[in-house]
Amino acid sequence: MSTRRRGFTLIELLVVIAIIAVLIALLLPAVQAAREAARRSQCINNLKQMGLGVHNYLSANNVFPPIMGNWNLAANAPATPYVGSGTWPIGWAVSILPNMEQSALYNAVNFSNGTQDGPNTTVSYSKVATYICPSESLAQGPWVGSSWINYAASMGGPASISAWSGVIGPMSGNAKSDCQCYVNGNIGSFGTQGVIDGTSNTAMFSEKLIGVGGSATKMGSANAKRVNFAVTGVTYSMDNANGGAMAQSFVAACKAIPNTAVSTGSNQWNGAAWTGSHAGTMRFNSYNHINTPNGLTCSVSAGEDPGNVQTTAITAGSFHSGGVNVGMADGSVKFIKDSINAQTWWAIGTRSGAEVISADSF
Repeated sequence: MSTRRRGFTLIELLVVIAIIAVLIALLLPAVQAAREAARRSQCINNLKQMGLGVHNYLSANNVFPPIMGNWNLAANAPATPYVGSGTWPIGWAVSILPNMEQSALYNAVNFSNGTQDGPNTTVSYSKVATYICPSESLAQGPWVGSSWINYAASMGGPASISAWSGVIGPMSGNAKSDCQCYVNGNIGSFGTQGVIDGTSNTAMFSEKLIGVGGSATKMGSANAKRVNFAVTGVTYSMDNANGGAMAQSFVAACKAIPNTAVSTGSNQWNGAAWTGSHAGTMRFNSYNHINTPNGLTCSVSAGEDPGNVQTTAITAGSFHSGGVNVGMADGSVKFIKDSINAQTWWAIGTRSGAEVISADSF
């Protein structure tokens, strides 16, 4: 009697391996999508916690927290604005710490000194999980390497239309005060009564990718959204009667930057230190509604312009597919698509622009 050996033929084995490979190929994107959904959910939760922190601050003080908390001190207001490494004013992210169950960290802050002065270095180098988006791909910030911030306060819509039109801004604009920048009637302390457009229609926080150093980042690189590019052939001035057209020209020039361009100026635009940074935390811990989400950060000149930081489109950005999370002034969080109409994006950046926004427009 002959015996027959049972087993797989080579062809059968190859077919099984091919089927398994196809199944894995189909499964991996689903796994990655599930992971990103979880990261995006955590990011939303972070923004909600920040919104609750602001509203607790608002309940205690009857005003929104300022973009900078101690720039009025003589020790922190040098004759030449923004000069020096230790005199950076303490920013909004510190002000809301007690309202986010971070009282111990807040009590360690010395408001008589800047963020990088000796008494405050321990706090500046501490990580606050609520301020870090899990989708951020870099492992350290551009200056204070052990800590950074992925969320930014809204300075408002295009400054060419109306500067400082956002919910978070300077308390005052006098010399040796907490601004040393372009000054208009929007600067000052206010509560919800100042948000005429409605807190549910006004952005308060959004996301920003942390910056990278150097001055030769190429337009087409993965870090293009982390740096600053200069635009040419446009002018940009604050509170201009032709401000809408001026902003449109600026955005068009920013979007038209060629793929051969390289970044210019000082490129640590994002999240240098969560406690507050150079230029009064305006560049690094804030953003504005000029260019649409995940667009480039652009300025009207190659170098920095500390006195008029609002001539730069400091743009919200994230690694979430298709848009950014935005914390609104009422504490809610909305996902805003990259494809949002520019005028609608400008409108939700202003607190009192009297724009009419449809509920289905963003």
